[in-house]
Formats: sequence, C-alpha cells, structure tokens
Amino acid sequence: MPRRLGDLEDAVMTRVWEWNRPVTVREVLEDLQRERSIAYTTVITVMDNLYQKGWVRREVEGRAYRYAAVSTRAAYSAALMNDAWSVSDNRAAALVAFFGMMSAEEREALRDAMRVVQLGPGDSSGEAGR
Repeated sequence: MPRRLGDLEDAVMTRVWEWNRPVTVREVLEDLQRERSIAYTTVITVMDNLYQKGWVRREVEGRAYRYAAVSTRAAYSAALMNDAWSVSDNRAAALVAFFGMMSAEEREALRDAMRVVQLGPGDSSGEAGR
C-alpha cells in the first residue's frame, strides 16, 4: 500500500494525473507558481522523490526528463481507502461510519459503482456477480 502523498507531492501528482501526459518540471513549476511561490529546485526534488517512490516514471528528453504517472488517482484513492478499512477491528462499523459521512451524491455514485461491480464486465443481465 502506498503511503499518503504529502501536500506538495499531491499538488504535483494532481497536475500529472489531470494532464494525463508526460510533463516536464518546468511545466509543473509554472502551473504551481500561479498559486504559490516555489523554486525550480523544489519542484525537481519533489518529482525526483516521486520517481524514487514509484509514483512516476521518467524518460530523458534533451537535457530534461518527462515524467508520467505510473497509476491513476482513482487507484491511489482506492488503495488509501482499502488500507484504512483493512486496519479496522470492525469493518462493518467502519463502513457504516464512512457511508454516514457521504453526501447524497456520493451515495448515488457508490450505488452506481456497486451496480457495475455486480454486473461484471460485459454483463447486462444483472445476474452476474450475485
């Protein structure tokens, strides 16, 4: 299970995930500078740390690297939820508490997701996975 990203790591990965393409340190820096004062060396250090931790892969392009996400934000979020749930001594109670924190829209998204899981890939009969 991956460790939770720090604030700056999350800000960098958010851009990598949203842009959904290989990015340079310069591109990330320029976007981050719209909301905070940050140095090039800080961003390159964070991106190198993300590479070392396995969050991104990188390829040389000229004298710089292009970084791309190894996995999706959805997979990261799912892993965090699974990790939190798996350490509970009462999983049912943890789920009830979690569902109680959800908005109506989030509960509807959960219902939709459960329908997808119950149907299974390519099944439209509604009987698979039950």
